[in-house]
Amino acid sequence: MRCGYVSFVGRPNAGKSTLLNQVVGVKLAIVSDKPQTTRNRIVGVQNYPGDDLAQVIFVDTPGIHRPLHRMNVRMVDIAYEAISDVDVIGLVRDATDGIGAGDKWVLGQLEKAAGPVVLVLNKVDLVAKPRLLPIIDWYRQQREFAAIVPVSAKTGDGVDILEREIIAHLPEGEPFYPEDYLTDQPQRLLAGEMVREQLLRLTHAELPFTTAVVVDRFDDESEPGRLHLYCSILVERPSQKPIVLGPRGARIKEIGSAARRDLERFFECRVYLDLHVKVRAEWRENDRWLDQAGVAPRSRG
Repeated sequence: MRCGYVSFVGRPNAGKSTLLNQVVGVKLAIVSDKPQTTRNRIVGVQNYPGDDLAQVIFVDTPGIHRPLHRMNVRMVDIAYEAISDVDVIGLVRDATDGIGAGDKWVLGQLEKAAGPVVLVLNKVDLVAKPRLLPIIDWYRQQREFAAIVPVSAKTGDGVDILEREIIAHLPEGEPFYPEDYLTDQPQRLLAGEMVREQLLRLTHAELPFTTAVVVDRFDDESEPGRLHLYCSILVERPSQKPIVLGPRGARIKEIGSAARRDLERFFECRVYLDLHVKVRAEWRENDRWLDQAGVAPRSRG
């Protein structure tokens, strides 16, 4: 029996959240084509029977980038902590991107890793195989990897090979969690993230970084079989509020309808969802608002 923690780290928009969802078989992390979508540490537990008998605690992390706001400092701190606190690192790399200074920076941070590092070349479904070879050669010249695995987190291609490689490098040990344990994410936070996913999708490129969702009230007790959810959508400027609302409130209704479908599917109950837009200037610099929005807590260090 093998058991251990595995962190998916890398630059923004490399597909770490899609990979987490793929390996655990449940959508725990929201997905968007906008960089820096993941703002917190997200844990998903998967149990493997048979010859690969193991329990793997997968950890999705925010993308490593240059922080420009207090919010981003929190996010990057979470990613750095996940490098030193786990048994195996999965360095997730977008195979469609060229090599740049950001790759060297991330590799430099991996010097803090105590365990083996597996290079995960993601999005190979979008790249011709000959284009992968220069990327692989460059990374091999930079450091030693326990394995290099091309995958498509979106289609699942190669993910089974990656899982076997990860399990092979985990320490022997008994499971940390019961067999039916899935995640340590609070339901309140999961609900807010589902709303934010639809907010990102339906506001397109207009508000990628300046919005957050605060769950003001999560009530699953007052009415049997129905979840009552009250959320505030934060924006930084008054001019951004009409973007979320849309003409005659059409966009916020669309956000609510799409989020409600996801919430009902996940929580397996009827959902009453109430959304309001609030202007909170500089919320990305305010610890109290960051805490309420569930953005990565302040670093323990």
